[in-house]
Amino acid sequence: MRFYQFAGILGCTTAAFISITPIQVEAATFKVISGVTSIDRDHEEILSSIGLILTGTNNTVAPIPSNYLVGFNIDSATNFTFSDEGGFTPLSGTIEDTGTVTFNKEITVGDFSIGLAPGRTVTGASGLVLRDTVSLNTILFDLSPQGLVAFDGQTLTIPDVKLLISPEFASILGEPNLSGLFAGTARIDAQVAAVPEPDSVLATLVAGAALLATRFSTQKIKCS
Repeated sequence: MRFYQFAGILGCTTAAFISITPIQVEAATFKVISGVTSIDRDHEEILSSIGLILTGTNNTVAPIPSNYLVGFNIDSATNFTFSDEGGFTPLSGTIEDTGTVTFNKEITVGDFSIGLAPGRTVTGASGLVLRDTVSLNTILFDLSPQGLVAFDGQTLTIPDVKLLISPEFASILGEPNLSGLFAGTARIDAQVAAVPEPDSVLATLVAGAALLATRFSTQKIKCS
């Protein structure tokens, strides 16, 4: 069988398949590639009320919006993925932030890692946590469920995320009763990229074969 005959058969088969297969809109997967995680000024006020006084920052960036307290750059090591199903559904990976903050001139935390922590039972939490990777190497805050997430396919904005003191952090502070206490507001502004699905690769190959079939069939007609 000549190639153009095979291509023609494949093209007809593809056309028939497309004609009888209903078009379904499925949820897509996206990966965070850059951006800023910002902390509101209420965080500083609340922590100071329990004896944690902010005394310095290092390698931080301008927050979004500008009236927030401090911003942390989202590093290229980030591999956090999510689905647009239901607007925003975390899937896997972490958002890796750079920058540190120091409290009472002696406790430095930062280079935060935000991701899912399966099995968390903190009341009012979403399952996402913020972990320090500099000194305490533990979860500092559980994050509240996401509210009005804004996503346009290229940028992701998660505003008004409540920081809840984790049981681990409360234990380090020697105040277990602080667990779950509201400790301020965070916001994530990120640029994202679509993650190709395996099915989309197959669809591209099929479409390419159909195009070849059309071209070879046209050439055959011209030569006949």
